[in-house]
Amino acid sequence: MVTLKPFRAIRPREQLASRVAALPYDVCSRSEAKAEVQREPLSFLQVDRAETTLPDSVGTYDSRVYERAGELLWRMVEEGVLVRDQTDALYLYELTMDSRVQTGLVGLASIDDYLGGVIREHEKTRADKEEDRVRHVSACHAQTGPIFLAYRRAAAVGAVAAQQKKNPPIFDFLAPDGVRHRGWKISGEEPIRLLTRAFADLPEAYIADGHHRAASAVRVGLQKRRELPAYTGAEEFNYFLSVFFPDEELRIRDYNRVVRDLNGCSQADFLNRVRENFWVEELPCAAHPSTKGSFSMFLGGRWYSLRVKQPPVPGDPVASLDVSVLQEKLLCPVLGIEDPKTDDRIDFVGGIRGLEELERRVNTDMKVAFALVPTSIQELFAVADAGLLMPPKSTWFEPKLRSGLFIHEIEE
Repeated sequence: MVTLKPFRAIRPREQLASRVAALPYDVCSRSEAKAEVQREPLSFLQVDRAETTLPDSVGTYDSRVYERAGELLWRMVEEGVLVRDQTDALYLYELTMDSRVQTGLVGLASIDDYLGGVIREHEKTRADKEEDRVRHVSACHAQTGPIFLAYRRAAAVGAVAAQQKKNPPIFDFLAPDGVRHRGWKISGEEPIRLLTRAFADLPEAYIADGHHRAASAVRVGLQKRRELPAYTGAEEFNYFLSVFFPDEELRIRDYNRVVRDLNGCSQADFLNRVRENFWVEELPCAAHPSTKGSFSMFLGGRWYSLRVKQPPVPGDPVASLDVSVLQEKLLCPVLGIEDPKTDDRIDFVGGIRGLEELERRVNTDMKVAFALVPTSIQELFAVADAGLLMPPKSTWFEPKLRSGLFIHEIEE
C-alpha cells in the first residue's frame, strides 16, 4: 500500500513559473549555478544553492548558506513570486522532450513507507550530501526539491490524469533546453479519492532519483517526532514532496565513464589486458553500444567496440548490470579503480552530453572513455525488489524535474 497525500503547495505565480523553475541543485557546479542566478534573478537556484548569492569566500556548507536559503525562500513568498494554495490538492506535472511525454503525479509520500520498505531504494547515500539537505530543509522549514518516484503502471491513475488534463494548466512553458513543462491542479474530492485509492492498491514505489533528498526528509521528520512525542502522524513533517511517474513513460539515459590514466600501462599493453575479458574491434566512427554486455571505448583518438566474453550468471540483478560488468572485468582489474565512489581518477558523464563529450574529455583531461547501454527501469526495479544496491552512477534520468514549481512547507 503506497500512501499518497494531497497538500497545499507553495508554487510560482503562473506568469513567473518559467523564470522560477530551475534544474536540480545537484546537476550543476557552483559556478554554473551562480551564472544562472545572475542571468535570471528569480531562478530557484538562489534558494537551492544559496551560496550563489554570497561571496565566493563563503564555503558551500557554511551555516550562512542555509540561513540565506531560508531568507530567500520566504522573501519570494512575501513578495508574491511564490503563492500558497489555500486548499489541499494533488497536481500533475508533465514534461515533453523530443516528442516524448511523461506525466507525474505530485503529492506527498510517507516517511513510514520509506522506513518500511514500501518505497524502495537502489542507491546508497553519502553522509555529507545527506547532511547538506538536512540542514537545508531545517533552515527553510520546507522541502524544496521533489523526489522522483516510479511505480508500475496503474490504469486508474492514467484515466484520471487524462481527464484532468482537459482543464487549463497552472503553468505551461518551454525551458531553454527545449523541454516543455506543464502542470495542473487537482482539487476535486472525487479525483483525489480515486487517485489515493489507486495508490493504496500499489504494493510499492521506487526512488528513481533523489535518494539524498528522500533520506534527508526522513531524517528531519524523525527528528521532529523526537521533539514532539505526542505527534499524531498527520503533521506535514511525516511526509515528503514527491512526483510519481508510471514506469512505461520513463527514459533512462546511459551514464558513461572517463578515466584519467591507464594505470601505468602503455596503450598497447592496456588493449591486450582488455582483450582478456572482452572481444575488441576497432570502429570506423563513434557509435553507441546497442546490446547488453557491449561497450564503446574511446582511446588514442579511436573508437573501439568491446563485447564481454563471459556474461555474468543470470539471477543476480546487480552482477548482471552492464555498469557492474565494466567495473568487475575492466575498471577494477585493469585500471585499478576499486571504489568508483571515492577514486578521483574516474569521472562520470551523463548520456545527455553525447559521445562528443567523451571525446572532449579524453582529448583534454582524461585518457580513456567508456560508453554504456542504459540501465533499464526493469533492472532498477529488480535490484530494489531484491533489497540490493546498484553501483554508483548507474542511471541518468532525462528530462530532469525542475525545482521551485512545487514546495512543501513542513511547519509554519
